[in-house]
Amino acid sequence: MVSMLSKFVSIGDKIELQAVGRAGEKQMQRDGKKRTFYSSLHDFLSEDTLEITMPMEQTKLILLPVDSEFDLVFYGSSGLFQCFARIIDRYKSNNVYLLVVEMTSNLRKYQRREYYRFSCALEMCARNLEEEEIQAIEESENYMLTPGLPLRQSVIVDISGGGLRFISTQKYEEESFLYISYNLLKNNEQKKYEVVGKVLSARELENRPGTWEHRVQYYDMDQKTREEIIRYIFEEERKSRRKENDS
Repeated sequence: MVSMLSKFVSIGDKIELQAVGRAGEKQMQRDGKKRTFYSSLHDFLSEDTLEITMPMEQTKLILLPVDSEFDLVFYGSSGLFQCFARIIDRYKSNNVYLLVVEMTSNLRKYQRREYYRFSCALEMCARNLEEEEIQAIEESENYMLTPGLPLRQSVIVDISGGGLRFISTQKYEEESFLYISYNLLKNNEQKKYEVVGKVLSARELENRPGTWEHRVQYYDMDQKTREEIIRYIFEEERKSRRKENDS
């Protein structure tokens, strides 16, 4: 059964943890909201028992209580996976602080209902789709976007697995479809992403006349690309927290 699990998650995969139940209630909350802890998969111990790294915050270990239960989300290579688990032990091995967790539910494919938005300042290019491009997309046909058409520069101010928000001196109409291109850091290299988005809203900024803020939802995006974007956000958020802690 360990091999069954390894088809979906691998050693080193990132993990999000959120407490369920009442165990360690004060430690598990901040400002009345459930805290999210971050870990990674260290080893498979048995069919339903895993070793994960102990979460850290501000360079301090978070000693999650034994017998407490958590909702775990794994960032696997083929997508997000979720299960419930109980901490049954914690210890130090080869200078690594570890938790042993016992799965209390089956591993299942996980689809986020809401995507976390990551504030940023990323350059992007965009243009309106041509009518034939829109028709092909709406009819779910195999399509190729027309190369070489003029693009306008804009700036992404937040990004998520579901869409993005950007500002531009060009106004794009609500309900219009856009070709959008931007680069994200993947494996320490810049990777170009070319996506289609549908404009949900467009408003002129009060303090910057002639500059428009747009909210865009990804359209017809494949799951692999979406998961790569989520992974990027996850890693950048961790980097930001480290910088805050160091300062």
